[in-house]
Amino acid sequence: MKKNKILKITVGNIICIGTIIFIFAIAMQLILTDKEKVKEGKNEEIVILSEEKVAENQNTRTNQNDKVTSRSSTTRNKNSEQPEEIKEEIEIKDEILETEPEVQYTKIEDVKISKDMNLTERTGLSKEDFKKLISRVKQDTTKFFYDNSDIIYDLCAEYQINEIFFCGLISAESGWNIASNHRRTYNYISLMSGGKLIKYSSLEEGLRVAAKTLHNNYLTEGGRFYYGKTLSAVKTKFCPSSNTWVNLVYGRMQQIIKSI
Repeated sequence: MKKNKILKITVGNIICIGTIIFIFAIAMQLILTDKEKVKEGKNEEIVILSEEKVAENQNTRTNQNDKVTSRSSTTRNKNSEQPEEIKEEIEIKDEILETEPEVQYTKIEDVKISKDMNLTERTGLSKEDFKKLISRVKQDTTKFFYDNSDIIYDLCAEYQINEIFFCGLISAESGWNIASNHRRTYNYISLMSGGKLIKYSSLEEGLRVAAKTLHNNYLTEGGRFYYGKTLSAVKTKFCPSSNTWVNLVYGRMQQIIKSI
């Protein structure tokens, strides 16, 4: 009896243990299966994230390339537009030049002089008409004044000197034919140093120094010998000892005007 009972217990126990093991094995299998699924899910998530990252990088590169392309396009557009802008500027400048009023010159017959005139006020003649006026001066037998009328006109424009006064002064100091000592020194208005005529290197330099000296020293406020802008004012220091200088210079100016 005892042996059978022991045997039954033993068999029962074995069955019970086996059942437990079987259940445990199933449970472990389920657990392992879940872990594999979780792992696969994470791997899939990683793959998805990786794919998204790659896509994002590609989009970034695409955007950057688009920006570069856009900049290149903009640059090309600017470069292509630049000639048009230059053309527009040229057209605008041309329009401005076309709309600028023509300079109104004084007619030769309207030129006037007076003994008390402002010697810094020019005649208003064009260079062409000034040359015509000088060409009619009979006293200019050597054609010194006509041959140098271009440079005389330009110097008077540069230094704001009346052209008729400048020619009259040269004639009064050097003669219509230009005396030999004045020709040799290229000194046409008797500029002195140490009691002698200053010598210059060329005709152009002599005429330029004459115009510049008159402008800076005699006809500009603040100049060393400035006393006004008339013949009598210039005489104060230019030729102080002469009582006939004003009439002499003005008489030569009248000879030019009479040729009109």
